[in-house]
Amino acid sequence: MRIIPAIDIIDGKCVRLSKGDYNTKKIYNENPLEVAKEFEAHGIEYLHLVDLDGAKSKHIVNHKVLEQIASKTNLKIDFGGGLKTDNDLRIAFDSGANQITGGSIAVKDPETFISWIVKFGADKIILGADANNEKIAVSGWLEESDKELIPFITAYQKENVSYVICTDISKDGMLQGPSFDLYERILKETNDLKLIASGGISTFDELPKLATLGCEGTIIGKAIYENRISLKQLEDFILSKA
Repeated sequence: MRIIPAIDIIDGKCVRLSKGDYNTKKIYNENPLEVAKEFEAHGIEYLHLVDLDGAKSKHIVNHKVLEQIASKTNLKIDFGGGLKTDNDLRIAFDSGANQITGGSIAVKDPETFISWIVKFGADKIILGADANNEKIAVSGWLEESDKELIPFITAYQKENVSYVICTDISKDGMLQGPSFDLYERILKETNDLKLIASGGISTFDELPKLATLGCEGTIIGKAIYENRISLKQLEDFILSKA
């Protein structure tokens, strides 16, 4: 299972929110590159970079931060937040993203999202399936849609999507543990899904459990910044799986 720390960006700074609420913003570091380099120094190879300004303004905003991290580290970055057009994707990939994540666009403009899978390849496009009460949420989680989580994922599997980041919004940033039952059900009801668990990770012991369930990766945010999980623990976990 891949360990994927998260850096969320507002105004070029590394922040975390609780349940996606912008009013709960907490700045952890003014310099996201410093944070990324620290991850890399502990053997981490992947990074989940979220442009929260982009999610709000519905177009890519913090691509300079992406470019800086991509050019000054070897981290493989998946980038999301406000990607709505082919031009947004071009900027993200030109700035060094390995993959992009599309959430709201997959709900509101499936035609465009499917065209990206065809144009850029299924390995480059991650479906962001963020849910509240198993209903897909969009627009930086400010709106709930009428789409049910698991049928939403399986419909996109038919369009060749293989990577899915699933965040249970009720857990995100709350440090109360991830939605094990939900992930188990998703993996049972889908085939060959590369499921990346996100939201609620709070202790190191949860990681082997997610790996046992069959999650392909897990995104860890606040637990790192609040020192609930140390980078040394993550380094040892990665080495033990090598």
